[in-house]
Formats: sequence, structure tokens, C-alpha cells
Amino acid sequence: MTKVAALILLAGCGILAGATHARAGGPSDHFPNFPGNSPGIAQVVALDECDPTTFNAAEGPDFCKNIALGYSTTLANLLAGAEAGTPDPGWDFEPDTLVINQGTTVVVVDQGGEPHTFTEVKAFGNGFLPPLNPGSAASVIPECAGGFGSVAVAKTRILQGSQLNITGLSKGKHLFQCCIHPWMRMEVDVQ
Repeated sequence: MTKVAALILLAGCGILAGATHARAGGPSDHFPNFPGNSPGIAQVVALDECDPTTFNAAEGPDFCKNIALGYSTTLANLLAGAEAGTPDPGWDFEPDTLVINQGTTVVVVDQGGEPHTFTEVKAFGNGFLPPLNPGSAASVIPECAGGFGSVAVAKTRILQGSQLNITGLSKGKHLFQCCIHPWMRMEVDVQ
């Protein structure tokens, strides 16, 4: 990777790290003549900082495909933080909240090192992997029950480098979370 590309990547990460709320509007909202504007599309990024050495030793080769820029979380530290109720903030959806117009497509891109889900839930709660729930709580919210054995959950999975398009959201507030890493949560307000 060239130095310029690395600096651009770092700058983009810095911008995303500070973004917690976003408003998606039409192309004329900010830069009407910018060629990258796509009306009716809002992007969400799934992030994580898995340590390839420890995750791949436990989960198999190429499970974690993180290209860390000097920072990563070991599997043991991720599990310990989740059990203690202080999950790693590097596992996150950005932005945390999103306001969109009805008809907007939400495009969720996994730029992390491992798989995630972007599952709509009635209320936030525990995912399908008890070791990643606070205190290793076993009760799983209904939308995450069954893990990837459930077609409904499997349809919300996003692999590293892939994307998931969410369409047809009705007006109102919609809650989404990762059924694997249940602290990865996001609210989408459709107007």
C-alpha cells in the first residue's frame, strides 16, 4: 500500500470514528454536483478489530481477515470484555443513528475482519453466542434465536468485504443489532 493510500485510509477511519449520527438526504443536500452522490442510498459500516492470530487459531484459518493498522483485540480480551459487560467499542456500526427518508436503501458494508449480522429487532438484547453476552447470559432475543441455523438470521449475515441492502423500511424507528456481537447496535429513523 502506498503512503498516500495509507494516509487516505487513516483519514477516513478518523472521520468515521467521530461520526455517531448521520442524516441521509438527497444529492442536493451537501454537494449537488459531486459525481459520487446517489439519491436514496445511506451507508452503514460494520467495524471490528479482530486479532487474526488468536481468532484464526480458535475459529479456523481466514476466519479473521483483519488488516489492522497497529491495533487489534485478541479473542480472550473480546470474550472477557463482553462477559464483564464492557464490550470492545471497536466492534461497532457507524453511524450509531441514521435519519433517512422513506424509500432510502440502507447499504451495510462489513469493513471489519470477521462476519456480522445486521438484524432488525423489536428491542435490543442478547445474541446467539452466550460467551459474547454480558455475564454469558443465555437468554437470546427472539430475532437472533437459532443463530445461522435460522434462515431469518442467516439472511442478515454480512461477510468481510460484502454488503447487505435493507429496503422497504416503513416510517418510524427501526432497531438493528448484530446477533453475534450484541453490543453492535444502531437506530434508523425513517421519515
